[in-house]
Amino acid sequence: MTAAVEIVTGLMLIIGSLFALVASVGLIRLKDVYMRMHAASKAGTLGSGVMLLAMAVHASDLAVVTRAIAGIVFFLLTAPISAHLLAKAAYAAGYRPCADTKEDALAETIRPKAQE
Repeated sequence: MTAAVEIVTGLMLIIGSLFALVASVGLIRLKDVYMRMHAASKAGTLGSGVMLLAMAVHASDLAVVTRAIAGIVFFLLTAPISAHLLAKAAYAAGYRPCADTKEDALAETIRPKAQE
């Protein structure tokens, strides 16, 4: 049983770290603030959540498992909301999507402060 738990924990740590690596590469390679924020919030949250889940699988203490699950829930609740609010603030401040973005759905909804 111990070897199976260690293998599952190791695989989950590798998967979580790969998602974190994808998030960090996305921060470097993507073109504008909105694409970068998407990479950081989605892949980063998934990577940290899987690594916390690996810690919960490996831990033998119920308190550690509870804290790991609470951390996962915290990441899942806060990362998308904060990314949305940061994107809305960036758009309102005047940062426009790059040319690869085909449709600017907020162009008529939110006026930047510079135009007021």
